Parts: sequence; C-alpha cells; structure tokens
Amino acid sequence: MQLFIFCLVYPFLWLISKLPWRVFYGLSTGIFFLVYYIIRYRRKTVTHNLELVFPEKSKSEINTIRKDFYKHMCDMFLEMIKSISISNEEMKKRFEVTNLDMLHELEAKGESIMVFMAHYASYEWANVVDIQTGIQAVGIYKPLANKYFDQLVRRIRARFGSRVIPVKHAMEEVTNDKNKDSVYMYGLAADQSPKIYKATYWTDFMGIKVPTFLGAEVLAKRLDTKVFYLKVEKIKRGYYKATFVPITDNPQKCEPYTIVKSYLRILEKQIHGNPQYYLWTHKRWKHRNSLLQAPEGATID
Repeated sequence: MQLFIFCLVYPFLWLISKLPWRVFYGLSTGIFFLVYYIIRYRRKTVTHNLELVFPEKSKSEINTIRKDFYKHMCDMFLEMIKSISISNEEMKKRFEVTNLDMLHELEAKGESIMVFMAHYASYEWANVVDIQTGIQAVGIYKPLANKYFDQLVRRIRARFGSRVIPVKHAMEEVTNDKNKDSVYMYGLAADQSPKIYKATYWTDFMGIKVPTFLGAEVLAKRLDTKVFYLKVEKIKRGYYKATFVPITDNPQKCEPYTIVKSYLRILEKQIHGNPQYYLWTHKRWKHRNSLLQAPEGATID
C-alpha cells in the first residue's frame, strides 16, 4: 500500500517541482485557500498554540498571525517539493548564507561544528550550505512512516551533498565520525516536544514550562565542537537568508543545559519578531501540564 501511494503521488510532486515560479506560487495560494478555509487543517491546534504563547494579543491579532502562518506553511511545503528539481544556482540565489567566510575558515582549520536548527522559515532549503563548502553536512532526523517517501526525502537532501541519519542511530554514527579525517557540520532541529517518558529536562519555552530535547547539547559536548544556531529569516516570498549565530566555542566547559537554554532564547526572540514563520501546527506545548508524569530524576529548571 505504501508503494502504491508513493507511485500515485510522486508524478504529481515531480510536475509541481517543474512549474515556473509564478505558476508555482499561484498554486500555493490556491492550496492555502483549500487548507485554510475548507479543510481547516489543524486550525484548532494552531489557534490554541498562538493563544497560549501570546495571551496579550487580541483575537484579531491572533487571527492575522494564523492566516499569515498558513500562507507561509503552504509556500514552505511546496518549496520542499521544488527541491526535487531545483538547480544549485537557483537554490543559492534564493537562500543566501550571510557568513560563509566563517564556515570556510572552520573548514580550513578542520573544525567540525554542531548546528541547532528550528522549524522556522525554511529549514529544508538550508541544504544550500552543502553546495558552498567542503564541509560534510549531516542531518539528524526522524524518518517518515512511509518508507518510500522517506527515501525520497533522503534522496532530495543527498542531491546537495547532505548525509542524513535517523535520530536513533545519531549517537553511534556521530561517535564513529570522530575517527575519520573529515570535517562535519551536524544539524538537527531541537524545538519540538520529546515523548513524555524521555522528558528528562524541563524549562521555559515561550514562557511555558515544557520538556526539551537535549540531544544536540549532548552530542556537542561529546564531540567538543563549536555550537551555532542557524537563524533563517524570510526576506520575501521564495527568498531567505541564513546566519550562523555562535552559541559557544567550548561546550565541554558549559554548565549542563546552558547551551540548549541559549538556543531557546535566540529562537524565542526570532518567533516574537515574526511569529507567522514558526511551525504552529505541532503540539509543542502538549506536555505543559504533565510535570507529575516526568521520569524520576528529571530536571525542572
């Protein structure tokens, strides 16, 4: 059944990826009207999340952010499809990295880095970094349920040079990389909600105490790599810029949880500035009232 669904859908995805930009974004606008007004995809979840983290905003303000978010979300997911066939030159034109010189310096020194990412603006097009440096990008991700679409995602990312590894194998593969004579850039999104039985650390995110992923901090300390946040900003429709924001040069000397807290503070500031570009469809704050279910020995900050 998974193969049948993939074979049915993939030709349409490929055709979408080949559309001229004007038609492409016209299609996105049409999908927005369908998703927002007719299907109403996760509108209750989005509204609830926005009201939760922005209690000071009026209903009108919440509705404006919500509507702008859905417009951006449709653009972003179609842009992921565009990655099937987009050229390297077009990708570099539409996703600018502002401090590539810094990456080239690290590459020349043979220094690997850990990059905290977020579900903000365009996290998929961050692959543009792979085609502008000799650093091996390694994306740590959660595989899709449909193995054929999962293979497609891996293939798209591999087009630009990335190596992707499932999160459950991350520690093993990253540890093995230490014995290789290569320079790596490890990237993973750390802003979503872990399963409650894995919720060993709780801290504030957007003013609400929730469990938080620690994997990127743990890996950074194990590898002793410089740590950055990839700050992606949307300039206009179809155009983004990204900046590697330093978090720490010496993770092993950082107190526990300070790296992840620094990351969350940077992300919060970005969300407050332009909230419409964050992925509000995820139930990020679903465990906010579940402190009593936290595993024994969990840290509450």
